[in-house]
Amino acid sequence: MVRRNEIAAIVEELCEQNKDSLTCHRLRHEAPMPSVDVLASIVEDLRAVLFPGYYGPSDVTSESMPFYIGANLDRLHRQLSEQINRGYCFVCQREDKALCKDCEERSRDIAWKFIRKLPDIRHLLATDVDAAFVGDPAAKTPGETIFCYPSIRALTNYRIAHELQLFKVDIIPRIIAEMAHSLTGIDIHPGATIGEHFFIDHGTGTVIGETCIVGRNVRIYQGVTLGAKSFPQGEDGSLIKGLARHPIVEDDVTIYAGATILGRVTIGKGATIGGNVWITRDIPPGAQIRQSRPMEKSFEFGAGI
Repeated sequence: MVRRNEIAAIVEELCEQNKDSLTCHRLRHEAPMPSVDVLASIVEDLRAVLFPGYYGPSDVTSESMPFYIGANLDRLHRQLSEQINRGYCFVCQREDKALCKDCEERSRDIAWKFIRKLPDIRHLLATDVDAAFVGDPAAKTPGETIFCYPSIRALTNYRIAHELQLFKVDIIPRIIAEMAHSLTGIDIHPGATIGEHFFIDHGTGTVIGETCIVGRNVRIYQGVTLGAKSFPQGEDGSLIKGLARHPIVEDDVTIYAGATILGRVTIGKGATIGGNVWITRDIPPGAQIRQSRPMEKSFEFGAGI
């Protein structure tokens, strides 16, 4: 039995709490917030453009591909423009509604600039696919890595989000990156810079922080953390934003499962970092860092005492 009076009272209480609550974001000018559902659809359409046939309609041919991609890009521009603009509204502090036209025009312009970058994104992802295929003996074909590997799904979201981040789009890049995090367990901040031919083997539990710089031909395994060692605070006690606080990983580095690398340290070119090690200092090029082994000795007749 529905208790209408009780429901009305609960609704009133929730609405009252939401007036000044961080859990209810009321936008100026009643502008709608970004839509997670629409952004998920945009990402899947982009995945189909970047990997036609693998995602979206599976019967795309060389003859139909130009029409299919063209129609997708036209729709993507309209939808992405709207979501970018909503992202601006989400953080906007201006009271003058007339200025909203500026953001709408800027959103349309950035959406086109982003679409023009898709061939570059596609190139980078092709190198990531090659890295996954070459680097994993279990992969029978490059297509298997596109269909099945969480690394490729997470990197697709990351490379889309990173490009939008470079265009200084608000909130949208983070939402897109977190979609992949939820699905794959791979957490890549869109602010990180990652070179071509990058492979995360298995991937679950991998964390790559906002100010990380990762070079070319880098391979890491599950459970690797490229994180910050400390979080400096300002005079008011709040965290200082934007500091370079995550590692630099140079070209041709391999980092094995469970390794933790913290702070603005540099892992030199060609270095190999073993599993489950903890690093808070620079590592020279070509070095091999392994977990220390316990020493085993036999003490007989008082020897060694």
